[in-house]
Amino acid sequence: MEWWIALLLILASLIFLMTLRIPIAFCFLLVILVAVFLLWGITGPEQLILSFSASLGRFVFLPIPLFILMGTVIFHSGLAPLIIDAADRWLGRLPGRLSLLAVVGGTVLSTLSGLSMASVVILGESLMPEMENRGYKKPMSMGPLLGSGGLAIMIPPSSLAVLLGAIGEISIGRILIAIIVPGLLMAALYASYIIIRCTLQPSVAPAYKVPPMPILQKVIPTVRHILPTGLIIFLVVGVIFLGIATPAEASATGALGTFILAALYGRLKWKVVKNAVTDALRNSVMVLMILVGANAFSQVLAFTGATSGLVKFALGLPVSPIMMFILMQVIVLILGMFLEPGALIMVSIPLFMPIVHAMGINDIWFAVATLLSVEMGMTTPPIGMNLFVMKGVAPAGTTMGEIYRAGFPFLGCDLIAMAFIIVFPSFALWLPGLML
Repeated sequence: MEWWIALLLILASLIFLMTLRIPIAFCFLLVILVAVFLLWGITGPEQLILSFSASLGRFVFLPIPLFILMGTVIFHSGLAPLIIDAADRWLGRLPGRLSLLAVVGGTVLSTLSGLSMASVVILGESLMPEMENRGYKKPMSMGPLLGSGGLAIMIPPSSLAVLLGAIGEISIGRILIAIIVPGLLMAALYASYIIIRCTLQPSVAPAYKVPPMPILQKVIPTVRHILPTGLIIFLVVGVIFLGIATPAEASATGALGTFILAALYGRLKWKVVKNAVTDALRNSVMVLMILVGANAFSQVLAFTGATSGLVKFALGLPVSPIMMFILMQVIVLILGMFLEPGALIMVSIPLFMPIVHAMGINDIWFAVATLLSVEMGMTTPPIGMNLFVMKGVAPAGTTMGEIYRAGFPFLGCDLIAMAFIIVFPSFALWLPGLML
């Protein structure tokens, strides 16, 4: 069988199963199970089980459940509103004050949780009622929440960064460090857009009187609620950057730090621990199923000749490596309109990484751009995941069309960030180059 026929049959089978609304992990497992039986005969399932066992035994996967646990502890302990309130005290009378608070809050929360959808829920429940009471128009209430929620993908700890690194066999530590500058660039672009639009069009975010606040009333909550997050950042990012710990070890120290933080605030109740661990376990099982399926998917592609055939085809195209780089990001962005992030990474990375290596493209640079494309896909119609999460926290009567339109300007900011990363690779490669 020709490689392209095998590839089309596999992809068509996946798409068909997805249309039946079968969970994505099971879609891959069903396709892989049939494929290995046809390719390897009666011994195929046994080899598949051995492959699953070998995949799950890899120490490199440990950060995924621990980063997820960090996010669920922050979510269930109720620490996020304290952080948001402390940040709110510093914004004064800036145009679009609550929208800017969404960006600042989203950036800080991203350092504690690698869960994009959880950030949208936390920010939406904390800020949406106040925005509605203050007369904020939907583009300036829902838009910043959508954009800021996506920062959890682009600021460590990012579970999707670990997932991409594990599937693509790229240094997870370097990816986590590399996404810091692009993530902060995105936050700066969001904030700049909000200030400029609210200055030119004040009606979208009506100004309101903010009473003067003594400096101590700003400093004390900051010391109590924001500075402790710096310890979590160091326990995850700092120890990796300084070469003190591996990503797996850093994820353990970060998870321990969130438990200690919750305990210090008196929020570490049995119900919080139970709900956080239960949610983390549920999400981790789903992600790890995707991981083992992705590894088996890569093996099936290699065995059918699809991987080598696709590489030869790509190398034969009359395009430069940079054009191939851009083309792959466009494909990821289009797929992101229809697939959830884990499935998107699972489909694209096994196909793209051989091309990346063959064309001499820097894998860290590629990983950062791909994560940004995945983040954009989560807020891109028709079925970006964050769009539907926003629907759940938006005021009654909000239509999906209004949510789509609110997210478009922030997708434009993401495109600007993508242009910076493509034109100036140092945005992604500078910090990893300083690692010890």
